[in-house]
Amino acid sequence: MKRSALIVFSLFFVMLLVPQRITAQAIPSKKMEKSSSKISKTADELSKSLDENDESKIAQNYERLANEFLNNGDNAKAEEYFKRALNSYTKLKLTEDKTRVTRSLAKAQENQKNFGSAIKNYEKAGSLTKDAVEEKINLNDANRLKNQSDPASQADYVDSNIDLLKKENKKGEVKEAYVQKAQNSLQLNDKKVAIESYNKALDYTKNKPEEAIKIKNEIAKVYAEDNQFDKALLISEKILAEARKNKDYTTEIKQLQSLSSIYFEKKEPEKAISSLKEAYDLSFQKGNSAEAKKSLSSLVKYYKTKGQDKKSMALYEQFFDNFDKLIHSDTTLIDAKTFQITEEKIRQLEKEKTLKDELISKKNTFNYFLIGSVGLLLLLFMFIVKALYSIKIKNKEIALQSLRREMNPHFIFNSLNSVNQFISENKELEANKYLTSYSNLMRNMMENSNKDFISLDKEVEQLKKYLDLEHLRFEDKFDFEITVDDSLDPERVFVPNMILQPHLENAIWHGLRYLDKKGFLSLRFDVKNEKIIVTIEDNGIGLTKSGELKTKNQKIYESRGLNNTKERIALLNELYKKEITFRIVEKEGLESGTMVQIVFPLIDKI
Repeated sequence: MKRSALIVFSLFFVMLLVPQRITAQAIPSKKMEKSSSKISKTADELSKSLDENDESKIAQNYERLANEFLNNGDNAKAEEYFKRALNSYTKLKLTEDKTRVTRSLAKAQENQKNFGSAIKNYEKAGSLTKDAVEEKINLNDANRLKNQSDPASQADYVDSNIDLLKKENKKGEVKEAYVQKAQNSLQLNDKKVAIESYNKALDYTKNKPEEAIKIKNEIAKVYAEDNQFDKALLISEKILAEARKNKDYTTEIKQLQSLSSIYFEKKEPEKAISSLKEAYDLSFQKGNSAEAKKSLSSLVKYYKTKGQDKKSMALYEQFFDNFDKLIHSDTTLIDAKTFQITEEKIRQLEKEKTLKDELISKKNTFNYFLIGSVGLLLLLFMFIVKALYSIKIKNKEIALQSLRREMNPHFIFNSLNSVNQFISENKELEANKYLTSYSNLMRNMMENSNKDFISLDKEVEQLKKYLDLEHLRFEDKFDFEITVDDSLDPERVFVPNMILQPHLENAIWHGLRYLDKKGFLSLRFDVKNEKIIVTIEDNGIGLTKSGELKTKNQKIYESRGLNNTKERIALLNELYKKEITFRIVEKEGLESGTMVQIVFPLIDKI
């Protein structure tokens, strides 16, 4: 009795110990060695990407790791890593990736019967996508879960998804939809449709033997529940034979366990026990502690129901005696331990990444503040410079207007003297005619007084009116002619305002009126090399002789007039960048007189 009690106590301790180690190590019993290796490899890649702080790779590796867990049935871990992938894709603002991962997250939650969260995520995936078909697929899944209590309604959503997924050629999801249809059919107690759906799902498992085995076992279960044991056994035995052929020991152990379940349902316990013992022995040989425990539990349960306590105690003793050897040879536990270490490293790297991100965020905030401050200072500086420039331009414009208006008083004074002269000579008609022309001219000058440039036709019109006035007064002293190049369009071409009139006035008052004979004044507008050449030419007494005859006031006025012209041209060049040039020369040779030439670019727009 003491020995039996000791064994029972020891086995109780062992049975507690084994599940704890397995559970804490990411339930490796549910993985094949190949799958465990994939998970470890993906976890290593994730560690590297976390160490490099590459958000894009981190997101991808989280998703890959989650998919590995999902494929191996560890839905809790899959959900955990899908959520992390989703956070990373959200940071990267990758909507398409967010949509895909949100749907995968919903699947993991559905597998855990967490239907509320799954529904929300299916709906979220539907709202995120821009593809109408994808939206419909996700909403169908959400509605399917909402109708848990109505399998008939669920069938409609499943069928709709099968059609949509086929059109989209999403083979993996078509397989899942057919499995859902099979499960739905079982709820409706339609085993025939369930088997048909499982068989259709099998068509989409090429090159995926693990998924094919799962579906075949589901078909075998349906046959067994329908008391079609021969069909169930045939499927299970075929899977077993294939596993033995491929030396796939994990599948072989699980298949022996499945066979035992069918034999128990068939009421053939001897064969069931034989399959379980074979599974138990093979588990020990291959160092699979999880499957050894599972087989042992099934055997002990059977022996207890039959009251065969000695046999169950013998199994406990055997398990206990070989426990150390089993644990040391169990590669799945080693892989699980490796993954546990890697996962701890991942957690540490995630913490470091969070700290790095916080530091980067604070640094970026400071940088943005600094850049913003510098930007504001630059804007302020630019505003001040612009304001100063505007003031400078405005001052130049005011100066230009002032210089332009400076010429008017002398012209007005001369004009009024002419009127006075006509009146004193009792030439009332001439005085009236002169005043009428003068008023028209003054009105035109006032209208254009605030403009730096006016159209050529207006300038010619204004100058002609001025020359007409002077000709009326000095009729016997000169004739004049205004010539415009035929290639110029007077309405579209612009010229500087009030630049020419003072020089026409000088030609008349200081050159032509002193002649003993009738003189001639010519004003020409020519075009050459995209430039307008304005020439004012007279055959008066010339600059030298005129200077000798001038009074002191006349010399001051003429000097001021020339300076005025030069200053206005300089200001126009600064304001409009037109490169206007001006020169005045005295004619040489037989004919006396003066020539003024002003050159500026062809201007068709101001």
